Amino acid sequence: MNTTEKSKLSNEKTLEAMKNFSETYAKRTGTYFCSEPSVTAVVIEGLAKHKDELGAPLCPCRHYEDKEAEVKAAYWNCPCIPMRERKECHCMLFLTPDNDFAGTNQEIGMDQIQAVRDTM
Repeated sequence: MNTTEKSKLSNEKTLEAMKNFSETYAKRTGTYFCSEPSVTAVVIEGLAKHKDELGAPLCPCRHYEDKEAEVKAAYWNCPCIPMRERKECHCMLFLTPDNDFAGTNQEIGMDQIQAVRDTM
């Protein structure tokens, strides 16, 4: 197995881990994924990418001057402080049932994530 294959495998494992984390967290907090599954897929993909690159699932929906410093500060590591404290998810990954964009799902298939991934 060459380095590229190992990197891709690692990313697949991380993607699966972030998918599982997201599903578990949504169920535990009574939140739901966005009604548009591509939003959920893109956010989970971003979390996995940051987990692979930075060692932590830094919120992928914000701009950072210094991502490494943000990871150390931990404020925007998913689930971020606003989500944990007030159920406010800037990424629209974890939405309360009263949110206009909330869907009815707390799960997403790897096939759905892969379909969005293939368009990126």
